[in-house]
Order: sequence, then structure tokens, then C-alpha cells
Amino acid sequence: MLYLCAMIIIGQTLLSDEIYLEQFVCDLPVCKGGCCVEGDAGAPLSEEETLILQEIYARVKPFMIEKGIATVEEEGTWVTDPADEPVTPLVEGGQCAYVYYDEHDIAKCAIEKAWEEGVIDFQKPISCHLYPIRITSYPFYDALNYHRWPICNCARKKGAKLKVRVFRFLKEALVRKYGEQWYEELEAYISMAFEGEK
Repeated sequence: MLYLCAMIIIGQTLLSDEIYLEQFVCDLPVCKGGCCVEGDAGAPLSEEETLILQEIYARVKPFMIEKGIATVEEEGTWVTDPADEPVTPLVEGGQCAYVYYDEHDIAKCAIEKAWEEGVIDFQKPISCHLYPIRITSYPFYDALNYHRWPICNCARKKGAKLKVRVFRFLKEALVRKYGEQWYEELEAYISMAFEGEK
């Protein structure tokens, strides 16, 4: 582990300091799941995830809304963005095709709903699970950066109130992506570099 220019290296990953300095906790009753409906492109997908979406779509479909189903059946379970990278399709350039709305009109993920119901064993795209962290993959390492979006101001406010840092809020997602040992190394580094920080 090495501290370098306000970033840290854990294994084959390079993390920006905001990931362990900023505070963040999603506040769905306030934002209404805005990250699933705002933006100009769908959720980034890995090549493996594009294959998974093709395989599980029939089991996710019952949890989707009609417009999302129509979009997927017209455009496919995934599409490419202007940079030719795979992403989830959008309904008329707006919400993710895999969005559904709960009884409180909060946008949620139909893929995750199917997972919660035990219908599939894939929780959701890792890019969604890791938000507000965005990963850029390079040949020999991943760069992890904190993405600041105005619709998440309420999450920053809630995170500050509860004193929860980004990396701790995203522990489950980070462990899913990089494993328990990697996360333990991150915790150890932060404890050493910021003694007394909670």
C-alpha cells in the first residue's frame, strides 16, 4: 500500500481521496431514485454483465414496467453509448429500462427486485451497486473515483449527519467487486493514515 498524490493504491486499484474522506448515504425518500432516471446514458456494463442480462431477462421481465419491456424488446437487453461502451438501455432517453416504481413512487431496479425474490442470483450491475464510485479500467489497474452529482446532495447531507464515509456506505458493493481481503486492506490503510477517524 502506498499513499501518492492524494490517492491510495490497494492491490491493482487506485482510489481517489474523496472515497475515504467524503460522506454519503442514499436518501431514497428524498431523491426518489433519481440516479436511475436521470443522465444521458444507461448504467455502464462489463462484457460479462451483457451476457448475464441476456440470460436473465426473461426472469426479470415480470418485475419491469411496460415501457421498459418495450424498450428492451426493441433495442435489446443492452446497448452501446456514444463511446461504444455497453450500457443499459434507456426509455425514450430517460429512465433506465430496468426501472420500476414502488408504492412510494421511488424508482428502483427490477433486476435487484428479481434478485431479492430469489428468482436470479445476479444482484444488479456493479456500476449501479458501487454508485457514487465510478471505475475506469486500465490494462494494469482500476481507477476508482467519487462522482459528484447534484441529485445526490441529499445523500451527502444524510451521510454527514450520520457520519458515514463513502467507502463504508459501499462496503457490500466493494467487497462484491474486489473481495474481503481488499476491503480489509483499505480499512487498515485508512486507520493508519487517518488515526482516530471514524
